[in-house]
Amino acid sequence: MTRLEVSTNGGRSWKDARLQDPVLPKAHTRFCLDWNWNGQETVLQSRCTDETGEVQPTIDEMGKVWGATKEEWRENFRTPTLFNPIQPWRVNRDGTIDNALFS
Repeated sequence: MTRLEVSTNGGRSWKDARLQDPVLPKAHTRFCLDWNWNGQETVLQSRCTDETGEVQPTIDEMGKVWGATKEEWRENFRTPTLFNPIQPWRVNRDGTIDNALFS
């Protein structure tokens, strides 16, 4: 990974996060982004850019390539291979967090 961006508004805008060492190919990497939550419901997302310049896709972008909708992913691919879309997380007003991709 060469870059990681975070959206705190459901993907409308993106900010570069700080990567923490070690940054290794095909490995989980910790990252940091300063953000002050205002207590309102929001959707957090992160996306990475790999060494070849490929940006992690949304589920809709991935669906266009694979020919599947979000509903088809949910119903047919419980543990699909090569399933790497951006994972959105909904932060609710009470501070609980839900999977915003499949909830």
